[in-house]
Order: sequence, then structure tokens, then C-alpha cells
Amino acid sequence: MKKEGRKHWRKKLPWKLFEDKKTVMVVYFVLRALVLLAMVHQLVVGHYDNVFLCLLTLVLFLLPSFLERKLKIELPNALEIVILCFIFASAILGEISEFYVLVPHWDTWLHTINGFLFAAVGFAIVNIFNEDKRIAMQLSPLSVALVAFCFSMTIGVLWEFFEWGADLLLGFDMQKDMILSEISSVMLHPEGKNETVRLEGIRDVIVILADGSQVTLGLGGYLDVGLMDTMKDLLVNLVGAVVFSILGYFYVKNKGKGKIAKMFIPQVETTEE
Repeated sequence: MKKEGRKHWRKKLPWKLFEDKKTVMVVYFVLRALVLLAMVHQLVVGHYDNVFLCLLTLVLFLLPSFLERKLKIELPNALEIVILCFIFASAILGEISEFYVLVPHWDTWLHTINGFLFAAVGFAIVNIFNEDKRIAMQLSPLSVALVAFCFSMTIGVLWEFFEWGADLLLGFDMQKDMILSEISSVMLHPEGKNETVRLEGIRDVIVILADGSQVTLGLGGYLDVGLMDTMKDLLVNLVGAVVFSILGYFYVKNKGKGKIAKMFIPQVETTEE
């Protein structure tokens, strides 16, 4: 009976998951400690929805090592660190610490990184099949890059569907609203024609409720409900996807050469005897 290599065997042991990955281990435990502190604080102040979010974050932190064991792949250290930081930045800093509201363009940067990461995931999936001699699939570097790009954009669109559904059905505000000073709409045409009417210099909006009462929003402009945010998120997702797809293209074209791309491309784990 063949014996599994020492490296492969140790990866099966929970306490050996980060062996030879000291940087990843430090990042993992530091972020985990910060999440636990945040969870205790949210429990004390009675924000139980945030406590659940902290628990979910701790579970998501286990995702990289889980994928390594189940799919028998090896994630580069840089990819693991970025994934862990991304989860922490979106859930703990973004939602609980309200960075989405307090820090300008926080959501934009996260969606850009998201596009980059999922392009790397899509690229890795195709590249693994492409290099497997048992599978009759030999895609050109351009085809692999295009698949990676399409995979990333598909995930981005599905995420926007999720945000829209959460806002519509659960009353959340994941599609953050934006304030506009001008709008164009055919709905504003006095005769109902399909001709655009443009309003410029909007300074405020007055909302009339069902009981006849009026509420002046005082926002300094027109309240756009989610549309601009969704399109902006998809645009920066596209930017991240394009950046990695270009890196991936040259990685395949140069037969595995490319330091930046290699830092984010999972590899099939080989068994040492």
C-alpha cells in the first residue's frame, strides 16, 4: 500500500493546516481574535444580528483550508491572505464598524478586489483542466483568460441579484443609495410621450406619505435607490476581472511564468510517496 507523503498527511491534521505558512497563520489568528472581540462586544450591547454575522465570519475563515482538503489543491499564501482580509473587511469592518458608510469608496474597493479574486478562481478551474492530460481540452491563453473574465462577471451579477433580493424581501439596504443632483426620465413628460425630460440642480426631495403627511428628506439632491450603486459595483468588478484576466493570459502564454499571477492561482496538490 502506498504511503502518503508527509506534507500531504500533515495537511489532513487540523493543527497542521498552516504549517510552512507562517504569515498566513499569523493573519488568520489575528483576524480571528479581532472577530471574537467584536462578537463579545456586540453580544454585550445586544446587537444579536451582528453576533450572527461574527459567527458567519468565523465559519468563512475556514473556507480556504476546507477547499484545500476537499479539492486537493494548494492555495498560494497571497491568495489565502487576501481572502481572509476580504472577508474581515466586508463583514466586520464594512457592516459592523460601518466602513461602508464612514469610509469613502470602501464598497468600491471591495468589489474591485472581488472581481480580481473570482477571475483568479475561474482561471484556476479552467487552467487545471487545461493542464490535465486525461482531459481532452486544450484552450488557448486567450480562451482561458476569457473564461476567467466571464466567471468573475457572472459571480458579480449573481451577487447583485442577492443584494437586490435582500433589500426587496428583507428590507435591507445592501444596494447603497446615492444622491444625484440631476435626473433624466420619460416619466416626467407632461404628455406621457417617450421623450426625455431632464431636471437639473435638484436640491431636495419631498415625500408625501399615504396619510397625507409630508417628509422633507434634506439630502441635498435626488435619492437614487440602488441603481447607480449596482452599476458602479459591476463596473469595478469588471476592472478587477480584466486586470487578472490579462495577468492570466500572459501566465498561460509564457507557460507558468509570471510572479503576480502565480501568487493567486491555486495549484493541484501532488502526492509524494
